[in-house]
Amino acid sequence: MGLSFVVIWCTGYPAAKIIVAHSSPFTALSLRFACAALIFGALAVIGRVAWPGWKEAGHSAVVGCLQLAMQFGGVYGAMRLGASGSFAALVIGAMPLAVSGFAWATGEPIGRRQWLGLIVGFAGVWLVIGNSLLDAQASVPAIALLLVGLVGIASGTLYQKRHGSTIDLRAGLAIQNFAATLALLPLAIGLDHFYLDGSPTFWKATAWIVLVNSVGGFALLFLLIRNGAATQVAALFYLVPAVGAVMSHFALGEVLTWLEIAGFFVAAAGVWLGTRPVRVAASAPLDHR
Repeated sequence: MGLSFVVIWCTGYPAAKIIVAHSSPFTALSLRFACAALIFGALAVIGRVAWPGWKEAGHSAVVGCLQLAMQFGGVYGAMRLGASGSFAALVIGAMPLAVSGFAWATGEPIGRRQWLGLIVGFAGVWLVIGNSLLDAQASVPAIALLLVGLVGIASGTLYQKRHGSTIDLRAGLAIQNFAATLALLPLAIGLDHFYLDGSPTFWKATAWIVLVNSVGGFALLFLLIRNGAATQVAALFYLVPAVGAVMSHFALGEVLTWLEIAGFFVAAAGVWLGTRPVRVAASAPLDHR
């Protein structure tokens, strides 16, 4: 299930790059999340799902604003500003590192090896970012938006694991997508003026992103978060840069430089170190003699 999730997730990067070439980013995302909310809502009604109370629904809405609106608002906005699909995958692929950092900030212990992982991982990410700046592959605003997206998915994953993964998948994802739509709709109207060209290419890419990524991908992510630790789920994301880069190469003709590839391996090494569990020494047995 984890491998299927990574493959499905990574198809979203070249699809998103195609979409923002034919529409404004917040318009595309508002349409995407509204369609996904309708689909999951219909599935919940057909399945006669018991809808959650206000408290549980509120938790799901927070997840939607973080994991959907904030993450993809940053990614789509960065792509609209010229960031490549492979570069976006590299930055978001540092999500396991960010999850470890957030987990530590909220009270989870981090050992020396995990601290080393944080340092090495950040070095790898900044190696990639610095190279892109030098080669003018991504502007400073685009990189800033991608980092906003990284914070969104990392914090949203932790929040969902702790507060929003106990309700039914269909109801939870309907609420998440509806909340993301409400969060982005003012930006789509006020900043984007709801621009889209309505071309067949736009609608094909949007259909893919809604049915495959929003429905299939996030259903898998929801199940993975429910059934595993947040850091274990996050660890899947260090596969995202490589798979996303390969897909962007074949779909869009994008090419990674050797420095970016090196940065990926450095970041992956840091992520691996940073997501290892902390070992707690067993206490000595009591002497009952």
